Amino acid sequence: MPQWAGSCWYYIRYLDAKNESAFVSADVEKYWLGNGVDLYVGGVEHAVLHLLYSRFWHKVLFDRGLVSSNEPFKKLVNQGLILGEVEYTGFKDKSDQWISAADVDESTVENNPNIDAVKLEEAQVEKKGEHFVLKSNHAIRVDARSFKMSKSRGNVVNPDDVIQEYGADSLRLFEMFMGPLEQVKPWSTAGVEGVYRFLQRVWRNLFDENDAVKVVGTTQDEATVRAMHRLVKRVGDDIERLAFNTAIAAMMEFNNLLGKAPSISTETALTFARVLEPFAPHFAEEVHARLGGSGSVSLKAWPVVDAGMLVDATIEVPVQVNGKLRSRVVVASDASDEAVIAAALADAEVVKFLGGKEPKKKIYVKGRMVNLVV
Repeated sequence: MPQWAGSCWYYIRYLDAKNESAFVSADVEKYWLGNGVDLYVGGVEHAVLHLLYSRFWHKVLFDRGLVSSNEPFKKLVNQGLILGEVEYTGFKDKSDQWISAADVDESTVENNPNIDAVKLEEAQVEKKGEHFVLKSNHAIRVDARSFKMSKSRGNVVNPDDVIQEYGADSLRLFEMFMGPLEQVKPWSTAGVEGVYRFLQRVWRNLFDENDAVKVVGTTQDEATVRAMHRLVKRVGDDIERLAFNTAIAAMMEFNNLLGKAPSISTETALTFARVLEPFAPHFAEEVHARLGGSGSVSLKAWPVVDAGMLVDATIEVPVQVNGKLRSRVVVASDASDEAVIAAALADAEVVKFLGGKEPKKKIYVKGRMVNLVV
């Protein structure tokens, strides 16, 4: 028990590590741990070797009057395991004919010397519905699965190699982009390349081929400003929920929009760097410095969201005549029902399909659709 006893209360000693008269002072402990640790993140393998032992020891310390909280951790999140790359296996009989994986199970292969398992490359298969099939014969289903990384299986991914080729930020981004934090997920080198290209696109939006700053001026078109405020709100909320994959998806969407903007202001670029920083800190720091930002981007306050900018000034409303889509009208997002219907009735395409008739019914589903019945 000595090594486990030590590791199980390190988070308390960490608060006051140089105190030579007590393992933690009462004031320091109460300040940091009065309500317990806010968030404990660990893999399922920690459930006994650390989490459970920590809870036992914390309760012992509480019973002895040495800590002020009865429970050590307020919230637990178990991150999912990252498996090796997906492995594809096909099956053949002794006459070299393919057998669909739907007709084969592990016991069949193990007990039948007339069936051979054949390792396939990713280029030989493709996704069809819920399964993978041979590209050369869609009737032949392929076994596709990931396994826990192990040296014996030869599917271990060395992070140093990934960093060497794509950079630390690409590795960091991809691990967060793979899926929900709690899920078990297969590794994909192609996925790392995808987020690497995303960072390259961000760079090209802000700097030219000579790495000179492209962003100019202090003004930004309204559509991009609104999109930026929505991005800050969404990423901030997603970070609080530990939903890193959806936060990164939002940044990718915004970057695509940025590429179509008539121009990019310095303020927009610096704000984007601040939002990107928790996910790609080295990249964001470089962008921030090159754009003339002062100090470290990681020390800047999180951008303030203007609630008024979260709603589009105008919306596009489809218009149906007798249940068939005939046109779309652009109206103010806060327009009254009467104003939206009036805009629909005045639209040239709608007028043509009404044929001079007065609609018997004028139905407006708020923000979604106008339906005119004649």
